[in-house]
Amino acid sequence: MANFDLDELEQQVNALIRLNQRLREENLTLRARQETLVAERGELIEKTEQSRSRVEAMLSRLRAMEENL
Repeated sequence: MANFDLDELEQQVNALIRLNQRLREENLTLRARQETLVAERGELIEKTEQSRSRVEAMLSRLRAMEENL
């Protein structure tokens, strides 16, 4: 009976070790993906700001052209 309990415990420990390893690998993958997404978000924010500035400059030029007519 004691052997059976030890065998079962060993199986459970081994299962936990495998699960822990899988979760560590998944965590590393998710962290890398998050870093990529954060970088992409920063680039998109920068491009959005550049576009906004261009549009505002165009609007200013158009208003100035209207005033000169």
